Amino acid sequence: MSQPDFNLAESKIAIIGLGLMGGSLALGLKGKCAALYGIDPHLPTLELALSQHIVDYADSDPTSALRGASAQSKGIDMIILATPVPAILTLLEKLPTLMPNSCIVMDLGSTKKLIVDSMSRLPERFDPIGGHPICGKEKLSLANAERTLYYAAPFLLTPLERTSKRALSAANQIIEALGAKATVLDASEHDRILAATSHLPFVLASALALTTPDSFASFIGTGFRSTSRVAGTSSSMMLGVLQSNRENVLTALHGLQNELAKLESALSSEDFEKLESILNDAQTKYQILTQ
Repeated sequence: MSQPDFNLAESKIAIIGLGLMGGSLALGLKGKCAALYGIDPHLPTLELALSQHIVDYADSDPTSALRGASAQSKGIDMIILATPVPAILTLLEKLPTLMPNSCIVMDLGSTKKLIVDSMSRLPERFDPIGGHPICGKEKLSLANAERTLYYAAPFLLTPLERTSKRALSAANQIIEALGAKATVLDASEHDRILAATSHLPFVLASALALTTPDSFASFIGTGFRSTSRVAGTSSSMMLGVLQSNRENVLTALHGLQNELAKLESALSSEDFEKLESILNDAQTKYQILTQ
């Protein structure tokens, strides 16, 4: 029996994880769907979500929340996993026992291959699709969530072979409601690209922060702050990203080391003509990448 078309305005959506991304998602969807269920193990986060009317229902236990909602008429139409990557993988393993009914499942994880592979093993009653919004801040938690966080941001979708048109429509309706811009990518290609554009910058920023003496703090200006900003991101989120995309990050890191070696060689040999050429090439490349 075919499922009816997805209609965001008539749908009940459960968001597991009410941190920066899940909380901002809830704020962006508020009033645009039939009901929002927020699930998070941190009780002060749930209290804030309810007191600020960010969600309609809140629970720390995904089992009671999902089963309780499913027992009602119509039940949950879509579950969005907005936790760190390792927690997403754990939730996908547990989802068949947490959720007895059929529904669409989407995630917001920063890596996709392992997540999509795990989604492929879900029972047929689930309709999965991978997702990754390219936005955020280094300051996490619901307290830092913003209704407009997703606005104009790329939102990457990595459908599975089994992903239905209904699930793809649901994802696109959510992206449109948030004001983001949808792009469809293969999961492996996603991870290769994001290793260079997101995960390597975090590693580089972390290395920069670590190599700068504490005594230099009063001399730090906007250049250092903008270059090292993402080093302030919680390791609890980024460790899982680096673990799940290890090979691609290593490839990107080796490329960076090669470029640093060229800079070091030009400086060591006092080949300033070569150094100027490298810097000019870098400026041109930066303009191409950011135009």
